[in-house]
Amino acid sequence: MREISTTESSSNYNNLEEMSVYDIVSSMNSEDLGVAKCVQENLHCIESLVNLTLVNLKKGGRVFYLGAGTSGRLGILDASECPPTFGVSHELFIGLIAGGDKAIRKAVEFAEDDINLGWKDLLSYNVNQNDTVIGLAASGKTPYVVGALKEAQKNNILTGCITCNKNSLLSKYSDVSIEIVVGPEFISGSTRLKSGTAQKMVLNMLSTSLMIKLGKVIDNKMVDMALSNKKLMNRGAKIISEKINVSEKKALDLLKQFGSVRKVLDKEKHEKR
Repeated sequence: MREISTTESSSNYNNLEEMSVYDIVSSMNSEDLGVAKCVQENLHCIESLVNLTLVNLKKGGRVFYLGAGTSGRLGILDASECPPTFGVSHELFIGLIAGGDKAIRKAVEFAEDDINLGWKDLLSYNVNQNDTVIGLAASGKTPYVVGALKEAQKNNILTGCITCNKNSLLSKYSDVSIEIVVGPEFISGSTRLKSGTAQKMVLNMLSTSLMIKLGKVIDNKMVDMALSNKKLMNRGAKIISEKINVSEKKALDLLKQFGSVRKVLDKEKHEKR
């Protein structure tokens, strides 16, 4: 008899269609409460992957996230938010999804089952030994992701994974495995729920830790954020106002003059020497 993985196991709840709306959302909330605890149990593994990746980034490497479906979309989301948040290149964090960008909005049938496609996608970016490849798959067995990590490891490229099953095939090809076992989903097998939440939490930790350690945050402020709208301009002005003790109007003028929070703070620091 085939062993059923945690992500495919049956829900703890039955007859969902007979539940009231309140019972549905309350039950889902109860399930979600345990996700952070499951992530906490993996903090040392997350720390290890951050430290190893940091070494590569300092050598000019990049971070690749690979996944299919929800996992792939979460990787793209995290990668896409790093440039505006931290002012880094769009080439530093790269999210890849089985089926290509069109699969972000609409599933591409059977793309995730191609074991060679993930590695082919990585090669199109000239992946090399300075890079880090992180596979995202709740099941831990998605061929698109497994094939990519297997080949990356063969080529001495640092690999990591975020899965929601223990001792998965994906972990076999990962230098650092992060296995967040959140238990059965509210809807059996629907890993966009707790599993997706767990993956997003880990991705937040990975990218945020890396950016802090690369100096993209001063104190607790996003000093390199892209000033792409009025809200962010005002946020930048507030940071400057607090840091160098000037009015927000003066801070906004300085921000417009120098183009970034960091440049204004560096100017102030230089003038005080």
